[in-house]
Amino acid sequence: MLLLALDTATPAVTVALHDGSDVIASSSQVDARRHGELLLPAVDRVLAEAGLRLDAVTGVVVGVGPGPYTGLRVGLMTADTFGLALGVPVHGVCTLDGLAYASGIADGPFVVATDARRKEVYWARYADSRTRLTDPAVDRPADIADEVAGMPAVGAGALLYPGTFPEAHEPEHVSAAALAGLAAERLERGEELPAPRPLYLRRPDAQVPRNYKVVTPK
Repeated sequence: MLLLALDTATPAVTVALHDGSDVIASSSQVDARRHGELLLPAVDRVLAEAGLRLDAVTGVVVGVGPGPYTGLRVGLMTADTFGLALGVPVHGVCTLDGLAYASGIADGPFVVATDARRKEVYWARYADSRTRLTDPAVDRPADIADEVAGMPAVGAGALLYPGTFPEAHEPEHVSAAALAGLAAERLERGEELPAPRPLYLRRPDAQVPRNYKVVTPK
């Protein structure tokens, strides 16, 4: 097994290689505006560090969000392209699950929350680092304060809103190393991982202009 994992659902552009037992190379850079520019060089970098070629990869793992439309689609389209070019399966993993796995929290409940912008968070509740209790959602922190009261929390969303998440911890952003490790465990148990389909949870910010003047040729 050689899994190539990547995620662009948060400001982190993160890539890793996992051989089924351990991470053998990884790269993470935080830059919310340069996902498309940074992702492929990061893939080249981890392959070079591992001394491997792309055609050695036997499967691709990609974070499916939730995340903003523009960043999230970079990772998903890249993963789909690699899968088609190499003829290997592409597995989706919820980005929040990767953060929960990296937290190492053995006993919950706890919360994972990432920054959804617009003064909102993407979030879900977990029983432990491998078991999600609720579907991912997007809400204003104040609106979920009662639901998450008294629980530890991880992620950039938790760190941004200490009034709702007073017990906030690292990691701030997801790592592809964590996604790959979680995926490898699930595949080893024979679990079927989700298709690489995006969890947007809301409509994209970009909209077609309204009431614009249509010009037709005579």
